[in-house]
Amino acid sequence: MIAAVTDRDLLIRTAHRAADFLDGITDRPVGPPSELAALRERLGGPLPAAGVEATRVIEELADAAEPGLVASAGPRYFGFVIGGSHRSSLAADWLTSAWDQNAAFYVMSPAAAVVEEVAGSWLLDLWGLPAESSVGFTTGATMANFTALAAARHAVLERIGWNVEDDGLVGAPPVAVVIGEEAHATILAALQMLGLGRARVLRAPSDEQGRMRPEVLEGMLARVDGPAIVCAQAGNVNTGAFDPVEQIAPLVAAQPNAWLHVDAAFGLWAAAVPELEPLVRGLADADSWSTDAHKWLNVPYDCGVVVVRDAASHRAAMSMGAAYYVLTEGAERDSFAVVPESSRRARGFTVYAALRELGRDGLAELVRRCCALAQRMAERLQTASGVAVLNDVVLNQVLVRFSAPDGGDDDAFTRAVIAAVQADGTCWLGGTTWHGKAAMRISVSNWQTTEEDADRSVDAILRCAASVAGLRTAAR
Repeated sequence: MIAAVTDRDLLIRTAHRAADFLDGITDRPVGPPSELAALRERLGGPLPAAGVEATRVIEELADAAEPGLVASAGPRYFGFVIGGSHRSSLAADWLTSAWDQNAAFYVMSPAAAVVEEVAGSWLLDLWGLPAESSVGFTTGATMANFTALAAARHAVLERIGWNVEDDGLVGAPPVAVVIGEEAHATILAALQMLGLGRARVLRAPSDEQGRMRPEVLEGMLARVDGPAIVCAQAGNVNTGAFDPVEQIAPLVAAQPNAWLHVDAAFGLWAAAVPELEPLVRGLADADSWSTDAHKWLNVPYDCGVVVVRDAASHRAAMSMGAAYYVLTEGAERDSFAVVPESSRRARGFTVYAALRELGRDGLAELVRRCCALAQRMAERLQTASGVAVLNDVVLNQVLVRFSAPDGGDDDAFTRAVIAAVQADGTCWLGGTTWHGKAAMRISVSNWQTTEEDADRSVDAILRCAASVAGLRTAAR
């Protein structure tokens, strides 16, 4: 028989394990320290017939998983655009799990419904978006894009008399979709799931920083006959650049039946910083927006946010029904009507907690500090011999390229430096291809990152570059 253990004892012991991990996160190697085979051996094997006592399960899981944990929540993780978790949002996430609320319906959790309502209104105010917009909390930016584009699909087809929710896309009038040349892959994933297709999109050329060229877009839209959806981007995933929405929005508005969506997975948070206002100018003139609260609000996974100006189209695209659903008809909020899930985590608690901990000024300072650290790293790298920064550092993204010694292959050398930095463990960053060239990509978005972390990471990057250069020279 499995020995009894109280919930309190189990959770206290688990909290100690979690705290131990966080206490050591700044000192551990940032990349994954364990090999795949070793992890499989530690965690795998056949499922035993007999159950195991809960405390032992947690202790053994923590021991076995620890070598395969990445310090992505720490201050020197610059791969992808990944923030950490503020103390209050992490604690709120623990409460969310303990409370175990289904946030789909008001009747299932009035607290979750009201918290999402309040947090959504705070976000609209911070971002300067229309107060009448509807807000949904999704699993991430991919599903936020999906939800926004579903609302767009509904709206542009409804205007010409087609009910896509009832009748589907078979026989429907075609919808032209225009995206930027540098649109993120999640836009294409959303279009794929919505039946609008990836290969059918029209791609508007971008400039050298990845910004959509409005003068070209204007000509493309002039040739569109029928409903259209245009997807702009606020925060290029490589350069951090923003499409000029201030110029794009009037072009879309001039079309008889068009919708402008802005993929702002991390860029939307720049709207909280007054001095970054030129980047987000015109953003409020779009029809829908998507972002990810894990990226720059630094709440735990998972938490995307979708905002739609036309709340009726948003609800029409997402609403579902069943005989046993208990729906409210008054002022209460039923969250299932704005996201593609009816069994969902109460994500609003972590957002509410982070916003209250930071306040308006604290959020602005967080974004401002990350941008300054990205600039600091870029300036130090740019002055080093054989190192080039490829982008204008307007936000938190830095693209770096290394010149191979003795005129060798710069692409291969850059990739070797990236691999060396990842193996070194001081920091972790990724590689990308920018305009056909291999590049190192640095993303600064963690609230814990300091100037010392930035300098220590640059030191490691330059040390690794010198080491790779030395090895290659010696090999000749």
